[in-house]
Amino acid sequence: MSDPAESMIDSTYGYGNQSLINLMLTGRAVSHVWDHDQDVGGLNKQNSIGFLALLEHLCYCEVGTFLKSPSYPIWVLGSETHLTVLFSTEKRLVSPETPADQAKRVFRKFDPEGNDFIPANLLQDVLAELGLVTDANCVNIVKKKLDTENLGIILRTNFMDEFFPEEPRTCPDTFPLYHYNGLQHSNLENKVIYHKGQAVLLECTIKGIMESNPMLTVLQTKWPRIEIQWDIGQNPSLN
Repeated sequence: MSDPAESMIDSTYGYGNQSLINLMLTGRAVSHVWDHDQDVGGLNKQNSIGFLALLEHLCYCEVGTFLKSPSYPIWVLGSETHLTVLFSTEKRLVSPETPADQAKRVFRKFDPEGNDFIPANLLQDVLAELGLVTDANCVNIVKKKLDTENLGIILRTNFMDEFFPEEPRTCPDTFPLYHYNGLQHSNLENKVIYHKGQAVLLECTIKGIMESNPMLTVLQTKWPRIEIQWDIGQNPSLN
């Protein structure tokens, strides 16, 4: 925790804060959900169970790949006021981290503001952490190739195209998802059961956020191209 004296439960509303959620998920009461340490501490490794946050689409937080891509296809979903559970029987959703996944994560580590580019002088640090190129002359050659206009920046797309041009897809195009909300009044006829949905990853990324569909919104933080049909004919409640 960034402040050891901070209470992990809100004294007014009784909500658990992010440190308490992370303590339950990972065994470490870190205050944030990004990967590695930025200005304050985040997660340092892939977790067994994942976490997706509705507030990420408002840029209030950024959930890192260690929680978005856990070891098992189970995610805790965080709304503004409640926690629910999402899981799948499709194990390919959580295949081991590929070299390309690792490269994207390391690149983001050196791009903390999420600009999708890094200063050219940080390229050597990225390459060294990935174990790709360490010789200074080779790094300069790569730098000139990736920054042809001499702008002093390296775009993430150019970097990935150069080192991982044909990374195979591991995530299936269709897969089942199951959602569980333990609050009785949030379920149809006040009966607490899990709901099944069939997910499809579309060919293009869905643009915009549907405020009337918070379930789809939170799922898009993990799968930007997702569309899903639920067996109950409506979206399960996150609250």
